[in-house]
Amino acid sequence: MLGLCAGLTSMRFALEGRFGAAAVAIAVAAALDGLDGRLARLLKGTSRFGAEFDSLSDFVCFGVAPGFVLYLWSLQKAGAYGYVPCLMFAVCMALRLARFNAALDGAPKPAYAYNFFTGVPAPAGAGLALFPLFLGLWAREEQIGWLLTATQLPVANAVVLIGTALLLVSTLPVWSFKNFKIPAQYVLPLLLGTGAYTAVLIADPWLALAAGGLIYVGMLPMSARSFKRLRQEAETLRDETENGRRDIA
Repeated sequence: MLGLCAGLTSMRFALEGRFGAAAVAIAVAAALDGLDGRLARLLKGTSRFGAEFDSLSDFVCFGVAPGFVLYLWSLQKAGAYGYVPCLMFAVCMALRLARFNAALDGAPKPAYAYNFFTGVPAPAGAGLALFPLFLGLWAREEQIGWLLTATQLPVANAVVLIGTALLLVSTLPVWSFKNFKIPAQYVLPLLLGTGAYTAVLIADPWLALAAGGLIYVGMLPMSARSFKRLRQEAETLRDETENGRRDIA
């Protein structure tokens, strides 16, 4: 419920021209979305009602609010055509959330598949869609006029919004990081990278958020390769088990 309120508040801030506050409100909604499921499991308060309410909140916060903010930031300059990417993004977000809910009642998946989402998740999709806004707010603070102008071009915002919409409804396997186990040799580099990113986030939040979107996109091919490798290992193990049973028979 708090996340839903944050998403609605972001639209109010955008109407007032307070785009920095609007971006922060969506980021707050994303942080709350990452906590609610864990808190519900910790308190043993999970329910189907909670799952449905979470999806409805996600649709408003991450399906409607980002497009609305970008429309006021840039796309309204394109007139009626500027509304099309916003509409497409919202529809794709609804389809992505509906697919996720339907999968909850579907057949059990292999163990490795629970570490992956199908398509980019809703909060990450909102962050990717807001990339032009993050970059533009940084350019405004640094007084980089040409970059600020570029981030407010309707065509640039439309490309980012439509591209993100396609990632939402894609079948691309994406790391969920819920039960993700990091190999021991990568723990130290990951900690150092996280520390460096946190320092940049504190010192220059808009640049860090924009860079975070680029980093996330760069991780998508690695996520797909990881899924393919795990699937091949599972299939090999299954074949070896079946062959062993035949030999015993």
